[in-house]
Amino acid sequence: MNTPTIDRRTMGERRTAERSHHRSAMSALDYLAMALLIIGGLNWAMVGLFDVDMVATLFGSGSPATRIVYVVVGLAALYSIYTTAKMAGSKRT
Repeated sequence: MNTPTIDRRTMGERRTAERSHHRSAMSALDYLAMALLIIGGLNWAMVGLFDVDMVATLFGSGSPATRIVYVVVGLAALYSIYTTAKMAGSKRT
């Protein structure tokens, strides 16, 4: 009796291994950017829903600390745009 050269039961495992080879693990900077974007998004949701800016409430409206927080969240957004573009470019190859 001829046995198949490729066992169908192992096909899923092979596909998973191929996919995981192309994905790179998220770095600490990726996790930090994601956390900052979540915090910024929740802050904007509170501004939109309740007219409460938690960053300004914590650090004072217009204070240097408030401005730094806003700039850091903006930089996290720019970094996320960069990583998304980089991921989209690597999938095309």
